[in-house]
Amino acid sequence: MIYSKYNIFSKIKDSKNYFILNLLNGNADILEPGEASLLEHYRKGTLTDHEFINVLSEKGYVVDEKEEKKLYRKKYLDFLDSRDEDEIQLFFVPNYTCNFACSYCYQDEYAYPKNQLTTEIIDRFFDYVHREFAGRRKYITIFGGEPLLSSPRQKEMISYLLEKTNEAGLQACIVTNGFTLNEYMDILKEAPIREIQVTMDGPATVHDTRRFLKGGGKTFAQIAEGIDACLKNYLPVNLRMVVDKENIESLPEFARFAIEKGWTNSAFFKTQLGRNYELHHCQTTPDKLFSRISMYEKLFELIDKYPEIEEFHKPAYSVTKFLAENGNLPDPLFDACPATKTEWAFDYTGQIYSCTATVGKEGESLGQFYPEVKKNMNRINEWEERDVTSIPQCRDCSLQLACGGGCGSVALNNNGTIGSTDCRPVDKLMELGFAAYFEQHPV
Repeated sequence: MIYSKYNIFSKIKDSKNYFILNLLNGNADILEPGEASLLEHYRKGTLTDHEFINVLSEKGYVVDEKEEKKLYRKKYLDFLDSRDEDEIQLFFVPNYTCNFACSYCYQDEYAYPKNQLTTEIIDRFFDYVHREFAGRRKYITIFGGEPLLSSPRQKEMISYLLEKTNEAGLQACIVTNGFTLNEYMDILKEAPIREIQVTMDGPATVHDTRRFLKGGGKTFAQIAEGIDACLKNYLPVNLRMVVDKENIESLPEFARFAIEKGWTNSAFFKTQLGRNYELHHCQTTPDKLFSRISMYEKLFELIDKYPEIEEFHKPAYSVTKFLAENGNLPDPLFDACPATKTEWAFDYTGQIYSCTATVGKEGESLGQFYPEVKKNMNRINEWEERDVTSIPQCRDCSLQLACGGGCGSVALNNNGTIGSTDCRPVDKLMELGFAAYFEQHPV
């Protein structure tokens, strides 16, 4: 019997206790200091407490190596089967232009093709979708640039795109800066909208210094009015705050604003925090950026001081929020990168891309759907084959089934190859999560 290579064992933040978690067998436990000491003795080969060894065996923390390999193969095949049945998200970019000049835009160095979207291109996109993804559950996400630009022609194109979505029996999500939501409300109310993602970066005094109009101009108040209109018309809103060291301290005030507006009481409102990070090119002020763990450490500190934040947003801390709310662990994550598996991206020039992180980036196209269909199968296969079983750095990592190898695009940018890893500090996140959801104030 051996100590499972998939155990994640660490000390809970600000606690005398420890946790052990194993996503392969689905068990998680909090250990008191004495139990943690016994576990360490077992790992060193000095434990003689057979009763405790039996407990470890029953929980799957101590395993027969051959049996564990069999279980891993079974779970991996189950994962592949499940992913083949998962819903696919199909992004469509009607334009890369934008009415904002956000201080941290990762698309600001893209060279935008001058041709415009037409109904013919939209028709060809849906022809491709019907043919290539026949029999799969799917939905459309309209992305940009800013898709909801204020012009008669743009409204005509978005309206047509949504009509075609409805004809196809699909739902649509829209990722927008939210500035023109009221202008588009008559179109949106009649469309098969699943969700509208809107970004606000804090209260007005903070947001308006980061997300402003080209040429200058505040945007916060008008976006807030648009969110009000969406919720009034039962259109689901996913409010995203892009977080870095410049605006993180404003989170408590922003949370209180959303609470006072009544947004957090709506069944049609949810939130996400997105870390501001270097995606394709260096930011002008990289010193303002958090690492993944430092952002969550700061969130943990703020929530401890301002618990009302949790009414606005509850951090996942890897799998610990899921465990606290569901009483069990999620399935093992063999692949955290949905690109070309459950996510594809397409744009108005007729190009096909792996995901939202690569769409529009020079050299990242995987083919085209217009004017004729062409696919680079070598590149597509490279994306499709990427998971923890194919990434050398993942194979012996105890964190692999919680990390999933991270983002393929980030891995490509950082390491020059898709088949490398974008490591996630999931053990450190769990240290925070067990403290937040099990030690301090259990869910």
